[in-house]
Amino acid sequence: METKQYYSETELVQLLQKQDEQAFAFLYQQYHKALYNIIVQIVGDTEISNDVLQQVFVSIWQKINMFDSSKGRLFTWMLNVSRNAAIDFLRSKANKNSQKNQSLTESVHSNIFTSNELLNIDGIGIKKFVEELKGDLKIVLIQSYYQGFTHEEIAENLKIPIGTVKTRIRTAVTELRKKMIEN
Repeated sequence: METKQYYSETELVQLLQKQDEQAFAFLYQQYHKALYNIIVQIVGDTEISNDVLQQVFVSIWQKINMFDSSKGRLFTWMLNVSRNAAIDFLRSKANKNSQKNQSLTESVHSNIFTSNELLNIDGIGIKKFVEELKGDLKIVLIQSYYQGFTHEEIAENLKIPIGTVKTRIRTAVTELRKKMIEN
């Protein structure tokens, strides 16, 4: 069976809600790389990221009826599903147990990221905007959205009050929005 070359977002959502396998194949072809990029940025392991990506697409298939086009675009919804799945994995008991079983040198080296590794978010086209943020705003945004830390964890890591963390995240998101609108 040949996969259609293009669907409008409305047409794609309607077909997915009817459990159309050809539309789902198209969805996967179009979006798997972008969603994988987000997942791997949060999880940090390519093999585990592939597993999470598979879970994401199963979840999208099962929960497509929950998508509401009045609240945003399909890609944004799928991006949130992916981000949440990756963060759920990081917070899972299985992941925490596997981290406890790493040797000290593995643990130390697996948690060291350069800013380029953290900001490899070209899949959704906001890398340049994140890089333009002031240092303190960039750090809280990366820790919150790309590393999956809670506000409490960020406050502890940076040794700042939780209210400051929340304010910086809100300010960073506002700044990103302004920069994206300007361009």
